Amino acid sequence: MRLIWPWEDRNRRFSWLKASGFALVLAPGVRMLWQFAAGDYGIIPIAYGGLVYWTGVWATVVLLLALAVTPALKILRWPALIDVRRMIGVAALAYTIFHIIIYFGLRSWRWGFIANESVARLTLIIAWLSTFGLIVLGATSLDDAIKYMGAKNWQRLHNWNYLISGLAILHIMLARGTYPEQYLLTGLFVWLMTWRVLERYGRGTDVVALTLLAVALCLFTALLEAGHFWLIRRYEPSWTLANNFNPDLWEIAIPPAWKALVVGLLFPLAAAGRNAMRARTAKAAAPQLGQRSLQPGA
Repeated sequence: MRLIWPWEDRNRRFSWLKASGFALVLAPGVRMLWQFAAGDYGIIPIAYGGLVYWTGVWATVVLLLALAVTPALKILRWPALIDVRRMIGVAALAYTIFHIIIYFGLRSWRWGFIANESVARLTLIIAWLSTFGLIVLGATSLDDAIKYMGAKNWQRLHNWNYLISGLAILHIMLARGTYPEQYLLTGLFVWLMTWRVLERYGRGTDVVALTLLAVALCLFTALLEAGHFWLIRRYEPSWTLANNFNPDLWEIAIPPAWKALVVGLLFPLAAAGRNAMRARTAKAAAPQLGQRSLQPGA
């Protein structure tokens, strides 16, 4: 078994698509290490806390990015994107392992304390279930595993990725504190699952359906944030919802609902752009077909 590098295709030739995808998923990790070395996270105990948080966030982002490959290739009609999905999934596992190592460091490698905490907190129980699932998927991501298991059994196993991703999202939502990333990532996961329902009914590339889904994503994210703040901090939902329209707060951070809307609108815009390109190509090809039909013997 010969290793295929992340920037190589199945024929072990350099692939710009895979190289770009590898650079995309590698960039957050490089940035985090640079910030850690520069002291942006503070002194070591505090820095570990920041790294635990952001490695967890980016592990989930990359995991959702793997789920987003199918909508992207369907909407853009770009089948070659399937070549980067496995690499993105393995990158999500790598970020997760890094997240766990930093968590162990934050707990000073006290195994007894870590074990007790892991079974006493629901969010950590869920995190371990998600991690074990990711390890299984990562271990069976090789071509040899597909040959050994058979394509159907392999696909049946890897369909558990939806549940694993859902557990990762639940881990984030149950974590201590309230953070904007909790609502944005949860909203994006719901979008990815809802898109699959649309695709099953043949509306996965429909511009109108995707636009409505983007608006629904924005509303869901706003309501999720309001509901979570009410449950955790007892803030009035109307107050939290009103903050989405407070420009003074936008100077601090853009609310997650608007970020979700921007991400959601990328898909109908991509679908509209793809449709426009297809229409232009068909229009340009029409005169050529007409000329051929007028040729003798055509």
